[in-house]
Amino acid sequence: MLGLKTVVASASVPGHSPPDPSARLTGSDAVAALIILDDGSYVLQHRDDRPNIWYPDHWGCFGGSVDPGEQPLEALHRELYEELELEFDEADYFTRFDFDLTRLGAGRYYRMFFVVRVSPRQYSRLVLHEGEAFEAFSGETACRDLKVTPYDAFALFLHHARTRVGS
Repeated sequence: MLGLKTVVASASVPGHSPPDPSARLTGSDAVAALIILDDGSYVLQHRDDRPNIWYPDHWGCFGGSVDPGEQPLEALHRELYEELELEFDEADYFTRFDFDLTRLGAGRYYRMFFVVRVSPRQYSRLVLHEGEAFEAFSGETACRDLKVTPYDAFALFLHHARTRVGS
């Protein structure tokens, strides 16, 4: 590890209103970033502990919904800037998971993962706007010791174990 600090306070985001605790969980197409530091560690978000979001009080990847008419990579740029003030030049497609929740009345949607490499300088300038905290973890720690959202846990495992997956 690079001796990085955990950020524990969120800055307010202009135009965002407080969550509605009676809101129902709904699915949408989404993007997520496997943010990787020079030492190979993964930057994860500690999600808020609110009942109106998927997997409250879990660790997960930064990202979010793809807006209508928006391309996934455009959504990733927008989401990472909104959540961390992170601007980046390159993101490599990694994998995509498709979900069919039609039996639950939530439709079909995907979650697309991209690898975004971040320098120590970029990491030191991140400003948290969503979630309770962010921190960098080794792949072993992220896969074995943290309470991670299941879909992000699978993507992290696949990336961390990528040399062992496939033929």
